[in-house]
Amino acid sequence: MVVARLIERKRNGDALTPDEWRTLLRLYTEGAVPEYQMAALLMAICFRGLERHELTAMTDAMCDSGIRWPRGAGSRFRVDKHSTGGVGDKTSLLLAPLLAACGVAVPMMSGRGLGHTGGTLDKLESIPGFRTDLSIDTAQAQLERIGVALIGQTEEIVPTDRKLYALRDVTGTVESMPLITASIMSKKLAEQLDGLVLDVKVGSGAFIPEPERALELAQMLVATGEAGGCRTVALLTAMDRPLGRACGNALEVREAVAGLRGEAPGDLMEVTLALGAEMLLLAGGADDQEGAIRRLRRTIASGAALEKFRDVIVAQGGDPAVLDEPSRLPTAPVIAEVTAPHDGRFPPLDPRRLGEVIIMLGGGRRVAEDTVDPAVGLEVLPRAGQRVRGGEPVIRIHARDEAGRKEAEMVLARELESAWRRGAEPLPLVIRRVTATDDGGGR
Repeated sequence: MVVARLIERKRNGDALTPDEWRTLLRLYTEGAVPEYQMAALLMAICFRGLERHELTAMTDAMCDSGIRWPRGAGSRFRVDKHSTGGVGDKTSLLLAPLLAACGVAVPMMSGRGLGHTGGTLDKLESIPGFRTDLSIDTAQAQLERIGVALIGQTEEIVPTDRKLYALRDVTGTVESMPLITASIMSKKLAEQLDGLVLDVKVGSGAFIPEPERALELAQMLVATGEAGGCRTVALLTAMDRPLGRACGNALEVREAVAGLRGEAPGDLMEVTLALGAEMLLLAGGADDQEGAIRRLRRTIASGAALEKFRDVIVAQGGDPAVLDEPSRLPTAPVIAEVTAPHDGRFPPLDPRRLGEVIIMLGGGRRVAEDTVDPAVGLEVLPRAGQRVRGGEPVIRIHARDEAGRKEAEMVLARELESAWRRGAEPLPLVIRRVTATDDGGGR
């Protein structure tokens, strides 16, 4: 194989064959293809895209670069959910135990926060003792025993993605939609799922803010999942303001526990139930969306979802007492409130800006090696569109020290003034449903 010829063909807009993708990615993973050649190919993909059959072939080759999550005989329907990321998005913490309590197997492999977005693993690890570094065999045994396992990507699963993601990060190719799709779907297909629900965020705090491009990504993800033999549905949901009140790892765990008790903010539960209904429908656990939502609400009301989360915490070494005593979660020593600058309807706050404040407080990462303070974060007290009075507390800061509190207060005061000037109307929480019948094409 002459890699330079493959780069030239892709540069010229021609397609590579499945065998070429398989061989190329195997050689790259083994170190036989240099980084500079793969970087050139990634940039060619950015400019030329991938044909649909190429995207399927690349995704399959990445998936086959490592082991897959095993399946036992007579396994239950296996479904997962993936979000493209946002601020305050803790729906995975609710959905995994909720669906497992409905009898569906949930092998959820998640990531860490980077940039302004939070990560499910960081949130889970704010629970004292909770381990996400389970081996795939341990995770599978737990999945068979209690129906759910919440882990990070292991060294054995999709090693090609690890190399490619690091290379994309330093070559300006992160935002290529075919490369995003191959990265997400190779990991999800490695879970050997029967069904997958994708939460594709739209708005100022989303990875891809523009509705048209977010729809294109959703269509591409769904088509790739279906081509891989996994029934796949996507929802476009709002990320023009944070989801729920809590933003920050331990704060979000508290809010997720409240949700499993039926006590979470309405916007968080609306999105959670919409995603959960799609997961339950794929699994055949309800006949229609209304029936699925009723069943999910009953499962929460019965306490079964909260008890399933308790099972997960115990199985993965965490302290289950946090479910009954939230004070056992990490707590920031400095708490302060920022007030509304004016009377009026509370505007949507830019999630990206709030995420940057959380990083400033120590609750997120600028680079992958940064450590995270699980206790710090923000609470946005009113919902977007709610009427507030000038001087009323609207944001609560949880800081490690007075210096962090003062810096956060200054930035948030500016953001509040800016948001009031923008005066934007909040997006609908659930914007659109995307299925295999939407023809998104391959580019």
